[in-house]
Amino acid sequence: MMARQVLTADGGADRDGIGSTAIQRPISLANEVYETIFSQLMALKITPGARITVDNLARELGVSQTPIREALGRLEGEGLVHKTHLIGFSAAPQISARQFGELYELRLLVEPHATGRGVAKLTDDMLAALTEAAGVMARRAKSGDERARYSQFARQDAVFHDLILQSAGNELIRETLAHQHIHFHIFRLMFHSRVTEEALAEHEAIIAAFEARDAHEAEAAMRTHIERSRDRLLPVFE
Repeated sequence: MMARQVLTADGGADRDGIGSTAIQRPISLANEVYETIFSQLMALKITPGARITVDNLARELGVSQTPIREALGRLEGEGLVHKTHLIGFSAAPQISARQFGELYELRLLVEPHATGRGVAKLTDDMLAALTEAAGVMARRAKSGDERARYSQFARQDAVFHDLILQSAGNELIRETLAHQHIHFHIFRLMFHSRVTEEALAEHEAIIAAFEARDAHEAEAAMRTHIERSRDRLLPVFE
């Protein structure tokens, strides 16, 4: 049996398990380990560019090296972890100011237009999926573990935007943006509740436009969301 450990938002151990994320013997141990390391990357407990030692993580989480390596391989595929021959794993470096500007320029060129197109092809099932991914309900049911909540929203945000691009029906645009791992990288820039709270309000505006089947309003709401996201994060580079 593996040791039970509870990781708090500041990376310490919480023996009470209150407001914490625990790794126990789960249905999928590798997935639980992945989620924990993902949360640490999103909340900057593992800082951009930092060396990631398999032995240290195994001791910290009370598991063998196998699920650690599986999780790190998955994170490498998502662009969050790099593996260097003869050196090992490290967290992906923080994107530069230039990369940040280019990513947002790309998003503003394609996402608002795709959002408007998505309204025209909207089905009830897609609207339900978008509403769930938008995370609006989570706004009323906050988790006690801010780190876990933040990483969960980072994932939800990626799914939400991907679903909108899927609804637009242009797979080239969808694959291009997915390959950049945009949402994971931007959420690593700042671990702050403002990032989620303001984004949730903007998601609500986008969903409202989809519910009204208003393509023009949906396009405008997406443009506003991307511009405000950019402006929230720009101070990181100042």
